[in-house]
Amino acid sequence: MGMHSFHLARVPLGRALGALLRAPAAPGLVHVEVLAGMQLGAPVVSPRRMQVRNLAVFAEWDDEAALEAFLAEHPLGRALSSGWHVRLAYLRRWGEVRELAHLPAETGRTDPAEPVVAVTLARVRLPELPRFIRWGRPVERQVRDHPETTLALAAMRPPRTVSTFSIWTSSRAMTGMVFGRDRGDTARRHHEAMAERDRRDFHREFTTLRFRPLSEHGSWQGKSHFIPPRPDAQPRTGADARRRFFT
Repeated sequence: MGMHSFHLARVPLGRALGALLRAPAAPGLVHVEVLAGMQLGAPVVSPRRMQVRNLAVFAEWDDEAALEAFLAEHPLGRALSSGWHVRLAYLRRWGEVRELAHLPAETGRTDPAEPVVAVTLARVRLPELPRFIRWGRPVERQVRDHPETTLALAAMRPPRTVSTFSIWTSSRAMTGMVFGRDRGDTARRHHEAMAERDRRDFHREFTTLRFRPLSEHGSWQGKSHFIPPRPDAQPRTGADARRRFFT
């Protein structure tokens, strides 16, 4: 199996629009989603809801060499190399989006204490968009403000593609949020939104993907070290301490 990556970078407007309108192609690039960054929980009508120059790019590669070549040689890759990205090992999939349906349901057992990255990708049914926004925005705030996320954001590509990306201190913390096991008034927002989706689906296609973070590179808006240390790793101190950041 190959590898995945997720990138954040602020790029020139023309480059961003070009990539949103026509996804790049490159040797060893299996699939790519180019999206405009979006602040979780932002008002529906707000410049924070779609930040065209803040690109979020999710990609699948044949191998790490293909990613390295793209970052060094492709015009969009060189623009992305000025930002931040994380390299990912695939673990598990729920739901299905056609372009990612070849991924197995799971690759094996995982340690519930280790850090994980979650990526969701949805193709929204346009008539259901008002319902999706009404139920989705409270969940956005729940994930954004969760004490066990170190980076949480959303992204979109009109008219119907929406994605979220979050880094969690552990898969146990992530699944606790998903199933409403946290404490507090907001704990069941995600669980209730999923029940509403089961009642009448918001999406034409939807998938949630879980990954093990392998390495992170660069910085995003002046910050880095978003990946929490593994449970068996030596704790970071000083400038290397884990920093919280929500875009």
